[in-house]
Amino acid sequence: MELTDLVNVLESALKGPLPGRLGQQEMAPLPLEEARFDRFRMEHARKGAVLLLICPSTTGVQIPFIKRAAYAGVHSGQIALPGGKMEPDDHDLRITAVRETEEEIGVDRRKIQLLGALSDLYIPPSNFYIRPFIGFTSEVPLFKPDAREVERLICSDFDALIDERNKKRKSFPIPSGGEIMAPYFEIDREVVWGATAMILSEFLLLWKNRGNGD
Repeated sequence: MELTDLVNVLESALKGPLPGRLGQQEMAPLPLEEARFDRFRMEHARKGAVLLLICPSTTGVQIPFIKRAAYAGVHSGQIALPGGKMEPDDHDLRITAVRETEEEIGVDRRKIQLLGALSDLYIPPSNFYIRPFIGFTSEVPLFKPDAREVERLICSDFDALIDERNKKRKSFPIPSGGEIMAPYFEIDREVVWGATAMILSEFLLLWKNRGNGD
């Protein structure tokens, strides 16, 4: 997959209806938590944004993920897309997405072109609603992860993301005790589950539906 081809496909697909819940729930933890799709909760939650950044690589197209550094929080050590909470100086969530991406992985925000946004998603454990954006850079980025926030940078080839063999399922421990069953993506030996997997699932369905008018 070439960068220009993927960008053109996504730009066209984002002009139509989004897969929304249909795409998100395919990779949602089970039993399905209706709160994740609750518009009222979203309206009263803290706001945040993440960026699904499409970048050229020496082998084609790559998308960066981060492994969060350990901290006293519910998302400690998890795999995520670069992003974070909306700050008072952010005029809108687009600014949040590119600012946080620059701060976390060092990609110059001036070199990021946004294509559009996927469906909002509420994250009950942290009381955030997240707006996932899709953007791209036309050149291979010089990544500079922030060691305070990022334990590891994972750059996945696009071909690996669309490989159905990397979709798996297992049980996960939850903070309240016990376990929850959830599907996940295996990316470079890391487990991508929860909200990030749900966002990625909608993104991949948007790509799969290209040209179908879905």
